[in-house]
Amino acid sequence: MTISPILAASLLITASCFATAQDAPVPAPAKAPPAAQTPAAAAMEYCVFRTSKGDIVIELDRVKAPISVENFVQYVKDGFYNETVFHRVVAGFVIQGGGFDTKGVQKQTRTPIKNEWQNGLKNNRGTLSMARTPMPDSATSQFFINLKDNAALDTPRGGAAYAVFGKVISGMEVVDAIAAVPCVVKAPNPERSTPTEQILTVKAEMLTKEQAEAMAKAKAPAAPAAPAAPSAPAAPTAPKPTQS
Repeated sequence: MTISPILAASLLITASCFATAQDAPVPAPAKAPPAAQTPAAAAMEYCVFRTSKGDIVIELDRVKAPISVENFVQYVKDGFYNETVFHRVVAGFVIQGGGFDTKGVQKQTRTPIKNEWQNGLKNNRGTLSMARTPMPDSATSQFFINLKDNAALDTPRGGAAYAVFGKVISGMEVVDAIAAVPCVVKAPNPERSTPTEQILTVKAEMLTKEQAEAMAKAKAPAAPAAPAAPSAPAAPTAPKPTQS
């Protein structure tokens, strides 16, 4: 039996949703970085998650989500996401990862960050958001990718909604392949969202804009060939003379 998107949304937003993924005591959120940003920092950044299903190229919006992006980028640069799994998959809703190793052990994280849910970005298909407990400022390393437009996640409950900080620019077919993996109920998680096969992030690494664009271009479907111009009709053949 699959969980409907509506039920899944309620599970995500209520206390039962991410508590299984991040149920350790939460210290006070880290302070926001200084408001002043260098021109290089105040721009889009890019990374790739090389998964067992294929590559997912991500664009990170440092302008609108500076705290979340700085946090995420540091985890990428530290190699934190290497050899982690997508531990939660809800078809038609989200896939979630960034917190557990291949043995199912939750990894030690840094201090939680401030929730940037009011940055104007929406939980639409292909966007990345910070996963958290019911406490608004409790996000650490875990993230989720929206499989559809999830307007319910933009509606604040308990003081906040879910903060979007990036989007997939190449590899949504990989995201959809992950979402298609069968799932089961596995305690202590009450929902049917534990994949029956291990979906591994082999490595996550930062990319330059040029590298990200090249990867996206290489995976883009080829443009359909222009229809050939109709050929001119053949000239009628003159009748051969007959012999009398």
